Amino acid sequence: MSTVLVTGGSGFVGSHIILQLLAAGLTVRTTVRSLQREAGVRAMLESAGAKPGDRLSFFAADLERDEGWAAAVAGCDYVMHVASPMPAEEPKHEDEVIVPARDGVLRVLRAARDAKVKRVVLTSTCGAIYYGHPLRKEPFDETSWTNIQGEMSAYVKSKAIAERAAWDFIAAEGGGLEFTSINPSGIFGPALGADYSSSLELVKRLMNRMPGCPQLYFGVVDVRDVADLHLRAMTSPAAKGERFIAVSGECMSMMDIAAVLKARLGDAAKKVPTRPLPDWLVRLGALFNPGMKQLLPLLGKIRNASSDKARRVLGWEPRSREDAVVATAESLLKLGLIGAGVRS
Repeated sequence: MSTVLVTGGSGFVGSHIILQLLAAGLTVRTTVRSLQREAGVRAMLESAGAKPGDRLSFFAADLERDEGWAAAVAGCDYVMHVASPMPAEEPKHEDEVIVPARDGVLRVLRAARDAKVKRVVLTSTCGAIYYGHPLRKEPFDETSWTNIQGEMSAYVKSKAIAERAAWDFIAAEGGGLEFTSINPSGIFGPALGADYSSSLELVKRLMNRMPGCPQLYFGVVDVRDVADLHLRAMTSPAAKGERFIAVSGECMSMMDIAAVLKARLGDAAKKVPTRPLPDWLVRLGALFNPGMKQLLPLLGKIRNASSDKARRVLGWEPRSREDAVVATAESLLKLGLIGAGVRS
């Protein structure tokens, strides 16, 4: 029976990967910054139907420190490196995000190599693929790399730099360690707890009477399909040394997302706006709401990406965009996060 380490197991993507690994009968380890989070993570997984028992163990490790990583990876067959700093608002200096993201992935790779791990699967992002390039009609694929000199948030830049550093490490110092990266678009789908992605926060704001729909466009993919692609990439011989985009079809606008919520959720979506929000108003709001500042580089820009490679090579078949969006809202309603105010 294989043993798999998932970094950042308390997070949105990490928790879904753990669920699927446990369902597949594997032994799972996960890293958290503090072991005090173990009880909360176990409760979250159990609320989703898992019964981890002693097949799930926890290790304390921080992306900014060497301590703990050797113990976490010792005896593991595979590593899913999901953890990465995601600030609630744009940091004062981009290195606050870039340095721990880049140095963290290198810490994990060194520990995995030294422990004779077979393969590391990195959770990257489409943000490492299509920023800093002229807008175009044809979708981007895995051969494209973000130009970090372009306009983007510190988080997006940190993910692009971290993934590039990982591939450079594998080429120069990886030894026999195999490596694969997964590059999801905007990740939607069911939240298991209060720790969830910025994509879900946008749905929450729509459901909680956002004044209008900003001119924003997102590739959409369900978190359960992102987790499934990680598991496929972990063991498939064809995934060695490859990148895989995870997206379900073309971009959706905020207006598209609002329309799906209205059509599928009825009275529960009565507060969802149906009118566009002018760019100037979003820019004005960003002066007073630091969290909105991260959206400014996205205004009015449509970037599509293709998941043909994941479908062709790994047999991956994601849910529809609409189902992912609806699952997002349904989970937030179940958790009592709709109508409970907007997270700061």
